[in-house]
Amino acid sequence: MTRLLLRRGHDRRIRAGHPWIFSNEIAGLDGPVEAGAAVSVIAADGQLLGTAYYNQHSLIAARLLSRRAEAIDTPAFFAGRLQTALAYRQRLCGDLPALRLVHGEADGLPGLVVDRYGEVLSVQLLTAGMEARRAAIIAALVEVCAPRAIMARNDSASRELEGLPRSVELLYGELPAEVPVVINGITFGVDIAGGQKTGLFLDQRDNCRLLDGVAAGAEVLDLFCYAGAWSLHAARYGAAQVTGVDVSAAAVALARANAERNGLEQRCAFVAADVFEFLRQQRQRRFDVVVLDPPAFIKSRRHLEEGVKGYLTVNRRALELVAPGGVLITCSCSHHLERERFVAVIAQAARQANRCVRLASLSGAGADHPILPACPETDYLKCALVYVE
Repeated sequence: MTRLLLRRGHDRRIRAGHPWIFSNEIAGLDGPVEAGAAVSVIAADGQLLGTAYYNQHSLIAARLLSRRAEAIDTPAFFAGRLQTALAYRQRLCGDLPALRLVHGEADGLPGLVVDRYGEVLSVQLLTAGMEARRAAIIAALVEVCAPRAIMARNDSASRELEGLPRSVELLYGELPAEVPVVINGITFGVDIAGGQKTGLFLDQRDNCRLLDGVAAGAEVLDLFCYAGAWSLHAARYGAAQVTGVDVSAAAVALARANAERNGLEQRCAFVAADVFEFLRQQRQRRFDVVVLDPPAFIKSRRHLEEGVKGYLTVNRRALELVAPGGVLITCSCSHHLERERFVAVIAQAARQANRCVRLASLSGAGADHPILPACPETDYLKCALVYVE
């Protein structure tokens, strides 16, 4: 195996448990390496730090899969990691029909995401290293999970950073015409091939239960509603009326279908509109509960300040619509926006909206989206429940 040699003083983060090696940390390689190939990672003092895959086209040039010398190209390797990931989720999440089975770095498999929707697995191979091991990954998934179908949702923009094309394709089995799953007692139809990310956003499952109690009898506004997860939870927990807003007409159609599927269509109305424009048009209205769950405004660190302005604007406008004594549930899925800065954005938005607020809770993703403490990039989701006076 080709050896990847680190520059002196550039091994501390790896030794601390982070799996990434950046291109400027590499002193050299002692042989030719194709994109995605396995390499042994060697510190400047000659110590073996582990086995990684390498991609000369990426800023993150190598990602560790093992802290020892190990074959990382076999179905057996991936089956072992999958069994460990399943055991963790069985212990902490139980036998949920819809959950994340593999969460990249946090499960020791950087560049791989696997979500389970009943008998169907939705997979993202986000790096050249995982793409090169596609056959081994599929074989391991079939052995360990026995799925009906495996769909590759390789349409993420991050693949282009790895020199990979975007695609959506069936990797195994036969995809059912409909894939319904139950989350917190609510049935959702999942668009495996065309939905956002892998089909649904599973990381807010626990946070949606924050609406239990605060939504009873309330008029609720759900911004960036996508398939209606927050809206349907609000209605299920007794909201008098829910308005969901999303710019995507397809998302709004899916949300309406999900409301009808659960007999909640009488209390749920969905609007296809730009959220910022909708907020400008609704300045005179007041809602008891406003849910704000936008897409990531910050795609890279160089866009941090621009993205913060977006979060500040949308939170200010949302706070202006909350009735006195009401609640704002506001979220960010941008890992570049750290928790302390996120709270500061909420405080600044409150000052600009001339509202007095109290932060009741600040949470993250569910246990099936674990955080690797040495890798802060895995701590991405923030969900704040704010009481508004």
